[in-house]
Amino acid sequence: MLEVLKKIEQVYIGKDLALLNKAYDFAKKAHVNQKRASGEDYFIHPCTVAKILIDLGLDSATVAAAFLHDVIEDTPVSEGDIKKEFGDEVLELVVGVTKLDKIQFHSKEEEQAENFRKIFVAMAKDIRVIIIKLADRLHNMRSLNFLSIERQQRMARETLDIYAPLADRLGISQVKCELEDLCLKYIEPDFYEYLLTNIEERVKANTEFVDHVVDEVSAILDDSHISGEVFGRRKHLYSIYRKMRERSKTLDQIYDLVAIRIVVNTVDECYEIFGKIHNKWKPVPGRIKDYIATPKPNMYRSLHTTVVTNFGKVFEIQIRTYEMNHAAEYGIAAHWKYKEKKQVADDLDTRLSWIREVMEWQGGLKDSKEFLNSLKGDIYSSEVLVFTPKGDVISLPKDATPLDFAYNIHSAIGNKCVGAKVNSKIVPLNTVLQVGDVVEVITSQNSKGPSWDWLKIVKSSSARVKIKQFFKREMKEENGKMGKIMLDAEAKKRGYSLSDLLSEESFSHISTKLSFNNQEEMFSSIGYGAVSVNQVIVKLIDYYRKSQPQQEITKYFKSDKANPSGVKVKGMAGLLVRFAGCCNPVPGDDIIGFISRGHGVTVHRKDCPNMANSEQERLIEVSWADGVAGAYNASIKVIGNTQTEVLTIVASAVAQLKLDIASTNGRTDTKTKQVVVDFNIRLNGRDELDNLIKKLKQEPKIIDVFRTAN
Repeated sequence: MLEVLKKIEQVYIGKDLALLNKAYDFAKKAHVNQKRASGEDYFIHPCTVAKILIDLGLDSATVAAAFLHDVIEDTPVSEGDIKKEFGDEVLELVVGVTKLDKIQFHSKEEEQAENFRKIFVAMAKDIRVIIIKLADRLHNMRSLNFLSIERQQRMARETLDIYAPLADRLGISQVKCELEDLCLKYIEPDFYEYLLTNIEERVKANTEFVDHVVDEVSAILDDSHISGEVFGRRKHLYSIYRKMRERSKTLDQIYDLVAIRIVVNTVDECYEIFGKIHNKWKPVPGRIKDYIATPKPNMYRSLHTTVVTNFGKVFEIQIRTYEMNHAAEYGIAAHWKYKEKKQVADDLDTRLSWIREVMEWQGGLKDSKEFLNSLKGDIYSSEVLVFTPKGDVISLPKDATPLDFAYNIHSAIGNKCVGAKVNSKIVPLNTVLQVGDVVEVITSQNSKGPSWDWLKIVKSSSARVKIKQFFKREMKEENGKMGKIMLDAEAKKRGYSLSDLLSEESFSHISTKLSFNNQEEMFSSIGYGAVSVNQVIVKLIDYYRKSQPQQEITKYFKSDKANPSGVKVKGMAGLLVRFAGCCNPVPGDDIIGFISRGHGVTVHRKDCPNMANSEQERLIEVSWADGVAGAYNASIKVIGNTQTEVLTIVASAVAQLKLDIASTNGRTDTKTKQVVVDFNIRLNGRDELDNLIKKLKQEPKIIDVFRTAN
């Protein structure tokens, strides 16, 4: 424990040093008298985790969170206490680690392991939380021998499936390699001991050869006036184990147990040495890799080549810069350490391009603070990862609901769903699920199945399809009845009769476009929503008009005699015609005809408000007949001061013009206190109406007079 204090004093200064000393003292007091499975003081664990992070070069807030990462879960310390003593940043990191500690892994399948890795990253929100958790797991794996064999196996498998790949994805190879080797120790203990013993023997036997190659390469550097380092490095055990298993090889067939690493200052020097190595030794075809030009997804950069000496000995050489070497060891953690030494910040848009797949990328990053901010926020923004009660991870679309979850499990579960629990609490079916929620579906055998409203709730296309399939399969008869009612109602709404529109010919025509086998199938499809009623009715009407262009008008023919109404319908004779009561057209008005179901043609004034939104295909050109004669009604509105005055003046004017008053209706305007009287006048044409209005407007006691629609 004192070792970590010394390391803190060597690395940090000022406020950072004060923060870490305070975190050390706070955690030590919180964990007092607590013991680990090994019998050691529990405080050794957070101290070791902190030391691992210091060696990785993490910032003071991360190391402080490492000291405190178990206090909320294992001691009486609250989140409020952490916030008060250390602020929001440290609190968020501690809470993030605490949240990850609650995730339980059960499945051994690779697909589930990948989902767990996703949910790990998504729930952490800050990559530093993942790094703390990796350091925490690394120390736990180092002391795994104090647990039962069953727990050793379970933790080792979990580490190999979840934590080691995360360390690899973040490019922290020293943590990844140690985790994998420790996992192998407990998963395949005999194989581990075999490799440990035999590889060491082979490495010792090859020491003279490795030293010879190092000397040869060093001479190439000297001759090229390039300063750098050359050394041999043994491959870690798990990588050799995996190569033997995947390629079905024995240890004797693995020739690259040791790799020669060359570290220089610049990229140009890397390529220069690369060429001179190939000039000295023949490269093995297919074993040349340029990870500088095309880095690995975890930002690993290096030149790799496998060469053969003049006497047939095969070995691997890796060439990289000091910066690349540091990044290969520390991955994302190298950023904090390297930025402290570099005066001019690089644009990390290229150096850390791999991070695009792990988080929402914010563009070029210019300093550590901006870098950290970019590592926060929702990571898998297009999906939400939730748990089943058994601990399996289910991936759903963003904003998914318990219904999406139910149908993802099985269509039968979705169809029988009557409720849901999220994190053990009953919630509405339209509740939006959050990352990490534990979802339980409540079903009932008495359920009648899904509701049409569910289609508005679910977000996944698969759930929507399964709901529609239920309606199609289970409610075929009811859907057919509903579809026919819907189609009939829409036909009437558009002024048609479904019996007129739907014939064998019209159905045959539209079925080729909509793929219906029979009319019952068409009605059923409309009923359960596979096809909209609008799609069908539009095609039926279109076919009806094209196949019977004159029927809509000629079916209302009364006789071949002249129309007694005094109105001519263009191109037609003997047509049943009536005048609209809404606007009362009179000879001389501009008029238009409207084909009315069961009433022939209704004549309106062209300025009638009811014509503004009428169906254009049902309008027909009409005109007044020459020398038209007859009595027509027209409405006018007259405004005056008293009803007696208005009635007297209008009656006198109508008498003088030899017209008749058909009806009258008066009232007093409550706001203006003026009298408003509506008159319906019997007359012969527009001229008589205009003369009446002109005469009334000349009366001084008439405030206003005008024609009305009705």
